[in-house]
Amino acid sequence: MEKNTIVFDGECNLCNGVVGWLLKFAPKDIFEFVPFQSPQGQKLLKQYGFSTNQLETVILFDDHGKYTHSDGFLKIISKIPKWRLVSALLAFIPRIIRDTIYNLASKNRVKWFGKSQACTVSF
Repeated sequence: MEKNTIVFDGECNLCNGVVGWLLKFAPKDIFEFVPFQSPQGQKLLKQYGFSTNQLETVILFDDHGKYTHSDGFLKIISKIPKWRLVSALLAFIPRIIRDTIYNLASKNRVKWFGKSQACTVSF
């Protein structure tokens, strides 16, 4: 895999906001953003055994594997030079605590942030 591919929910305002933030602060061309609703997103989900009906976590695919939940988020921000230290510090928080917070936000993201009619990236 040449780029770090991020599969996200293209209809979620929180997800679109995070993608917009990454587009602004991440080095150019480091990430490829793929909405799970797109044909490419559906193909990746099927290929790696994820549900194609809904997405409950961001997924990062890179040369070393696939990452989900808080590990995926930390791996994503660790690839941005200015955020590596933040990622390293947050990694000291036990995964069970990080994932509990991540899962709470994931389950409530549409209720808290709403649903978008348009995705940050075109597909």
